Amino acid sequence: MRVYQEHFGELNGEKVTAYTMVNDQGMEVTSLDYGCIISKIIVPDQKGNKENVVLGFDSVEEYEKYSSYFGAVIGRVAGRISGAEFELDGQVYKVAKNDGENHLHGGNVGFDKVIWKTEVVEGTDSVSLVFTYLSVDGEEGYPGNVNMKVTYTLTNQNELQLAYEGVSDQRTILNVTNHTYFNLSGDLKQDILEHELTLKSNQFAELDSELIPTGELLSVKDTAFDFTQGRKIKGGVESLHPQNLLAGKGYDHPFVLAANQQHEIVLKDEASGRQLVVETDQPGVVLYTGTQLGDDFEIRGVKSRKYLALCLETQGMPDAIHQPNFPSIILEKGEVYQAITKWKF
Repeated sequence: MRVYQEHFGELNGEKVTAYTMVNDQGMEVTSLDYGCIISKIIVPDQKGNKENVVLGFDSVEEYEKYSSYFGAVIGRVAGRISGAEFELDGQVYKVAKNDGENHLHGGNVGFDKVIWKTEVVEGTDSVSLVFTYLSVDGEEGYPGNVNMKVTYTLTNQNELQLAYEGVSDQRTILNVTNHTYFNLSGDLKQDILEHELTLKSNQFAELDSELIPTGELLSVKDTAFDFTQGRKIKGGVESLHPQNLLAGKGYDHPFVLAANQQHEIVLKDEASGRQLVVETDQPGVVLYTGTQLGDDFEIRGVKSRKYLALCLETQGMPDAIHQPNFPSIILEKGEVYQAITKWKF
């Protein structure tokens, strides 16, 4: 197990560093201290060919100009907050309107757009990157000074663990995820329409025209949202279900997980033989199939386009602060927010 680091670029006069963790199997994970971005995950296919399976760029400038949150940690609150405001203890907090009239993924300068302090921790059978950041009271409109810690741990079992911790000195809201875009074909050889997803979920959240949950949970039964027995992503593209059409012929939906830490999410690409198993302690996962990816730029030599990759954003349910029937994302003063997700290739 080893870690090496290199200069990646500069942001507003500050250095951005890329850290690459390598295990004894040859799996590599490259992360930036800018946004805790996972810019590369290199794993072998069934023939032993090692290729990158996530979307990312090779310069800070490209991330600033083109990135749709590629590989980044999202916070303080993942997903949308309707009306870009919320009430807590009788006080209304206004947050940035950066998605029409709504708030998206932490605002204009969320966790994804700041430089984090980084510590490398090397063990015998694992290696970790520990990122820390103080989100000050009032940042992006949120209350409380929040001390955040994000730890990426790579093991010799080709598993990457993502652990999040946060403590606030005021009552606040917190719901953190990682926004990595996966394409298991390797080096973007194909899009993800032939990828097969299995998901232990019987319900998904209905969205309104602005992609915000209505509060209704719909049954997946007899729809293109039923991944319980495995389903190819193209099923949602071909589906005439109003919710698939709403998401731009695909998915941008929160699913309620029916199991945790029990192989609840499995993504496979038959052509490459690669498989990703996702396990989490979070109540939901947002499946996003890249329906809003623009085609006016390139990603490491490949033209960006719809369905080039998909996201599996494990998290609390979006807009939970406005939906009393969703698990709460309120963090009490002094309480420790904790969340863990594992990706095994």
